[in-house]
Amino acid sequence: MSNEELKHSTTILKKVVPLMMQHKIATTPSNYALWYTYVDQSNPDLTTSMDKVVQEHGTCPPSANQALYKEYVAGPQEANISDLKQSLEIMATELSSSMNDTLTDSTSFSNMIDKNFSDLERVEDEGLSMEEVMGLVRNLIKESKSIRNSASFFNNQLTNATSEINRLKQQLAEVQKDALFDGLSNLYNRRAFDNDMEALMKSGQKFSLVILDLDHFKSLNDQYGHLLGDAVIRAVAKRLQNNCREGISAYRYGGEEFALVIPNKGLRVSRQFAEATRRSIEKLIVKDKRSGNSVSSITASFGVAEVQPNETFTSLLSRADKLLYEAKQLGRNRVMPL
Repeated sequence: MSNEELKHSTTILKKVVPLMMQHKIATTPSNYALWYTYVDQSNPDLTTSMDKVVQEHGTCPPSANQALYKEYVAGPQEANISDLKQSLEIMATELSSSMNDTLTDSTSFSNMIDKNFSDLERVEDEGLSMEEVMGLVRNLIKESKSIRNSASFFNNQLTNATSEINRLKQQLAEVQKDALFDGLSNLYNRRAFDNDMEALMKSGQKFSLVILDLDHFKSLNDQYGHLLGDAVIRAVAKRLQNNCREGISAYRYGGEEFALVIPNKGLRVSRQFAEATRRSIEKLIVKDKRSGNSVSSITASFGVAEVQPNETFTSLLSRADKLLYEAKQLGRNRVMPL
């Protein structure tokens, strides 16, 4: 690195650190790389996207940091890490199945050797001399011992490999829990929601929280099955994504429950948005192509709360949940407060 490049990097870093502290951005390597690129203004698209996020939220929530890093900073290999994990899990499953098949074949081969010993009892009936029989026996014992040792070693190796694959699959499952997106709905997951809410509460920025829950979802699952239930979750999630604009973020909060974070908007505007979303969900029709079953009575109940000065995350979430419960009690398929 030349002196000029070093001087330039030092200048950028002196701006990056205070800016990250101002917006309460976690000091992770990926965040440093993202904000360094932003301050350096070497990527105009990143600058535009970051400016928009900060303007809308008053900060850059953790999920937005990760999404921007993946889109504008990470190399192709790192950006495709989720695809790699998925491929690795598929490979592990196939290999595990192959290992189990091989273990079965190896055991069968060992059983075949045992059967050959019993076949020796017929040799004398075929007129072989005792010396010939003993030579055959000695040779077969020698070969069978070698094969048995080899089979035993092979079985142990395969068993160890299968155990390692199971361990790898468990690790992949743990990694998946920490992923940014929910696997079924492709919305931000609960972890992303908690992190973003914590960041927004610290920022002091005005925003509203919407919690919505699908009505009678358990009955739908019981009547039509979980596959159609999953299809309903995906359809609602897609409708939420299509409705989100002006920095609104959608999350799968858990099960059939979703959350919307609406930046820079008070209760009245946020309630109007929730009502429009409720009507759009009400129009959904989800069909199972295999069975021909369809669901056209999909509705959701909503609770809307605007963050108050010095309010805690727990308090805000509790108020939104209480309003959602009131919507359920009043007959469902409605937005509270009225």
